[in-house]
Order: sequence, then C-alpha cells, then structure tokens
Amino acid sequence: MAFPPAFLDELAARNPIEEVVGQYVSLKRSGANMFGLCPFHGEKTASFSVAPDKGIYYCFGCHKGGNAVNFMMEIEGLSYPDAVRSLAKRAGLEVPDDEQYQSKYRQQERLWALHKEAARFFHAKLQAPEGAAALQYALGRGMPKSTIINFGIGYAPDTWSSLVDYLRKKGYTDQELRDSGLVTVSKKNGNLFDRFRDRLMFPIIDVRGNVIGFGGRIMKKDDNAAKYLNSPETLIFNKRKNLFGLNVAKKTKLPYMILVEGYMDAIALHQYGFDCAVASLGTSLTEEHAVLLSRYTENVVLIYDGDEAGQRAAQRAIPMLEKAGLSIKVLQLKDAKDPDEYLKKFGADKFQLLLNDSSNRVEYQLNAIRKKYDLGLDDQRVKFIAEAAEFVSTLTNAVQREIYGTRAAEAAGISFEAMKIEVNKAYKRRIAREKKKQERLDLAPAANLQPKTRQFRYDNVRSAMAEETVLSMVLKSAALLDQTALLKPEHFSSELLGRVYGQFAQRHKLGLEVNLSGLELSGDEMSHIAGIAQRQTGPINERALEDCVRTILSEYRKRHVSSEEDIMALREKMKERKGIRQ
Repeated sequence: MAFPPAFLDELAARNPIEEVVGQYVSLKRSGANMFGLCPFHGEKTASFSVAPDKGIYYCFGCHKGGNAVNFMMEIEGLSYPDAVRSLAKRAGLEVPDDEQYQSKYRQQERLWALHKEAARFFHAKLQAPEGAAALQYALGRGMPKSTIINFGIGYAPDTWSSLVDYLRKKGYTDQELRDSGLVTVSKKNGNLFDRFRDRLMFPIIDVRGNVIGFGGRIMKKDDNAAKYLNSPETLIFNKRKNLFGLNVAKKTKLPYMILVEGYMDAIALHQYGFDCAVASLGTSLTEEHAVLLSRYTENVVLIYDGDEAGQRAAQRAIPMLEKAGLSIKVLQLKDAKDPDEYLKKFGADKFQLLLNDSSNRVEYQLNAIRKKYDLGLDDQRVKFIAEAAEFVSTLTNAVQREIYGTRAAEAAGISFEAMKIEVNKAYKRRIAREKKKQERLDLAPAANLQPKTRQFRYDNVRSAMAEETVLSMVLKSAALLDQTALLKPEHFSSELLGRVYGQFAQRHKLGLEVNLSGLELSGDEMSHIAGIAQRQTGPINERALEDCVRTILSEYRKRHVSSEEDIMALREKMKERKGIRQ
C-alpha cells in the first residue's frame, strides 16, 4: 500500500528514531549522533549509529540502515505496511485505510489467536481423563504442576479431528487451519485432520508472548512416527529465528544464558532454578539464533549431548556464537547423557559447581583436537601439533597464544619453544594471507567505492560518487533542489539513486519535508541510502554541488548523446540555468 506522504511525515515526527531504536538498543550520545551495539549482527565495539536529526540509523559493520519503519521491519520481521501500522499504534495515529490493503498483520493476529486457543485446548486435555497417561508421564519426568502451568504444557488426544472440530467451533476457517500448520490435509478428499495426535505438547512462545507453534513428544512407542514432532514453518513461525524458553529466559538476572538441545533439558533447568535456559527448535543453531541471543546476554554456556553428534553440533555453534559477539563456555557432563538426567541424579548444587568449572571455548576446542589423535604414535603427534598450532595461531591475544600453546606442547610431549616456533609460523602464514588479500583490495580503489551490497553495484563509479553527494547535500538542505532542477532521474547512472532523487524532487515540489521517512524503498535499498546519508558528513558546499551536477550530466552525455547538435543544445540549457556556471 502507498501511504499518503503527509501521513508518513506525521508518523516520523511522532516516532523519533532514537526512541524507537532505544526500545531495543542501549544508545549513548557522541556528538550529534548516538551509538550502540548493533542488534542485527554480533559485535563488541559499537558501530551502530542513530542520527536523530536525520531520522535514520546505520550500522557501519553490517551496513543495515534506514528510518524508523525500516528498523521495525528488520527487528520484528514485519512487512512494510505492518511496520507502519505498528508505529502508528505506538503513536496513537489512525492509519489511512485502503480497500485493496490486505495486511499480513491481520493474518498474523488471527494465527496468534488460533494458536493461543490451541494451547488452551491442549492444556485442558492434559487435565482431562483422556490425558491421564500423559500427565503421569510428565509428573514421572519430574515436572511439578507449577512447571506444567508455567510452560503451558498440554496433551494432543489420540483422535483424528478433536482440535480441528474445536477450532472450527471457535470460528476459524478451514483456510486458517491449513495456514496454521496444526492440521494435515487428506490427499484423497481434502479433509482436515489433527497434525499432533497422542503427544505431550510444548507451546513455542516468541519473545513478545505470542504462541507461534508447538513441539510434541509421542506417548506410545511407534517406529513409524517421529519421537518429537514440531510445527512446520508458517507465517508466524520460523524455527531459525526463535528459541524455546527465550520468552522466560530473557528476564533472568543471571549473567549468562544456557543453550541446550531439547525442550526437556531447558524445562528441567528452569525447574532447578536456572531460569536462563533456552533450546533450539529441532534444528541446528543458526546465525539468526546467535544474534537473537546476543540481544539479551553477553555470555553463553553451551551444553550439548556428549555423543559424537552433540560434539559436532557444539563445534558448529561456537563460531556462530563468537561472530555474534558472545563469550562462550562449554560444559561437558559426566555420568549423565543430558542436563535433565544430571539434575535428577545429582541436584542443582552439583550442577552449579559444573557450571563454575565449565571450560572456555578455547580449552574445549583444543581438547577436541587432541581427542582426534593417538598421541602415543609419532605420526599422529606431528599431525596434532600442526593442527593445534594452526588453531592457537588464530587467537588474537598474544597471552592466549602463549597459554594455550603451552598446553598443546604439554599434550604432545614437546618443549614450549618448539611449539612456539610452529605457532609463530602458522601465525605469520595467516597474517601474510590476510595482508595479501588487503593489498588486492587496496590496488582496486574503484572496487572500494562500490556499495557493500552486490545488488547495488555501480556501472559508472565516477558518476555514482557525484550522485551520492547530491543526495546527501539535498538531504541537508532541500532548497538546493532549486539549483539542481536541470537534473532528472534518468540522468543518474544508478537507477536507485535516480529514483531517490526523483522522490526527493517530488516531495520538494509538493512542499513536503525532504527526508528518508517518505521514501518508497525496499529494506536493502533503504539501508544503502541511509549509509550514504551517514557517511557523507561534510558541510554544504555549493561549488561542490555544481561540480557534481556537471559530472553527472557529463557522464550522461557520454552514455546517451551521440550528435554534435545534441551536445551543443545541452550546453546551452546548462548555461541558462541559474547557479550552474560553465
């Protein structure tokens, strides 16, 4: 939907960018701008900037940027119309309606409500006679009734359409049931059946408190059915972007979060007082999960199963968590296969001691390398030394390299001096590779001027640099558009920059404020324009503006003007324009 420009201006005025962003990011003022840790990628040094005077944000690390609407789209995963609605609701503004406007937000609201009803249904069935066996199972697994209530645990009856019938009576259509992922559709006749049958049900709740899906554990042993079954991905459920238990764990007072593999482990930890536990949703940890965690903590304790598959999963998770700026410890359980079993055997106090003694990720990874080799064999020791030296060389801190180099030397039965030589050689090789890569970049200055996002590559860098400067200057002073009236969007070498210039010129013509809030752009396009606005921070220079206009027109002539008459005519037009000197 194309919202009226005047409405978008009012929306921007009522939702100051620093207040909108400040709900999610801790910001500190530095001069005219404010800075904080980027919520879209992990970092330890703040590269995320907010410019209140421009109404924009921009991250110099991941290059995401835009206005308040774009921020809500990115942080909450909303469509453009839904982000506008969200900000309008925040500011108490009425959104102009359009008969053709079909917002996904309305569908989402219906699906959230449907899932809430389903959660009530499952929870009630667990307390009913038909859920007696499932309730006994839950109690037998050590879940008190308080835990069952707190996590909304329920039971899906062993019937074909109990949930379908219940939700239909509540007014939900068959299409909404299909969209929910809670039903299966018969290939023969199209009839709807319950997806979850005879399963202990765990509601999956997002950080805003909405029920978005379910996980179900089968009650009767069935070799043809999965032990655990999750909701499929839907409009409201993306397993790569949600973590089980985070809606509760985000409130923890503990200075870390515990990441485990399964629902039962997370619930057990909460029962025993570790209210910081979360679990991935039937999938390996993703970068989205890591960034999500980094919004609520700086430290993560990783507890994965001790089998080979669990250790491989831990090794994959470590670099993703580190990339998100998180400090990582790894807890390896002894005498139990998972946290649930350990807590039942030994209790919370012993588990706390394990947590206190958990190894940092470097110790864990070095130990994992050692386990790969038989250090009683000389050829295996040589391979271990080579791999350990390569790993230790990646540590950025010299003290760390010395400490862990010493441990690797002790494990291999060689002197620290010999190990230090190998580490230094590996370190120098890596630095040389990185230096060579940087030199290649330095020798290609035109490439350095290209946008960070490949989809916006400039065909004519000279013209595009001038176009960026023009946009930046008119954002600072819209009156300059009177001096650039000779420029048309088609003169720009970059279609995106020309389109933005055209929208600026149109807003100026209508007497509207020239800013980024009224632009009709995709998220990536807005990030690129916000980046230009944040990078170009110099004062307004009218002579520089004239030079930029001249460059843009000159490059346009090279691309499109073929005859001498065309060139002469264009020159005459330029001479006639006030403020453009030839």
